[in-house]
Amino acid sequence: MTALPETAESTETQQRPVSPRRKRKGRRLLAILVPLIVLLAAYTVWTNARSYNLSSSIELDATPEDAWRALADLSAYDEWNPFIVSADGTVQKGATLHLVMRDATGDTTFTPTVLAAETGKELRWIGRIGPGWIFDGEHRFLLESLGEHRVRLTQTESFRGVLVPFFRNYLHSHTLPQFDAMNRALADRIATLRTS
Repeated sequence: MTALPETAESTETQQRPVSPRRKRKGRRLLAILVPLIVLLAAYTVWTNARSYNLSSSIELDATPEDAWRALADLSAYDEWNPFIVSADGTVQKGATLHLVMRDATGDTTFTPTVLAAETGKELRWIGRIGPGWIFDGEHRFLLESLGEHRVRLTQTESFRGVLVPFFRNYLHSHTLPQFDAMNRALADRIATLRTS
């Protein structure tokens, strides 16, 4: 039996050796990409492990239950709230809210998920931009009784995510003043409800 001569097609399918120049180029590219990926992964972990926190407190002439009634009445936010100018949803754990928040730059719509809704004590939700590691905000209203008809409201928000470091100044200068404004407006709202 005689061997058939190689055809042009069979020689083209054979692998050509990779040139040393191409190997060096591939190694250089890998040497750049691997540290870059490690750096991005480390930055993502760091920005999600460390939060940037805002906090504002006010003492109210009210019981925790009075303060809770005003906080939990989402449908009335458009009547008194300068920060959360529109709110819809059910104040219960696991529910999704529809909120429109206002600051000096305009209105922003969020659909946070309620994490805690304990009457007279705490309302807490989390809002996310993206899949959950880009820009997360966990907002909390904590009510602490200070004695008869006196309660401290502490409004906080913890921000985490890869974009947060770029917005810290914005959050401090635009969002924190709105916490203060809402706290003062809540005090006025409670006084109005008590006299009506």
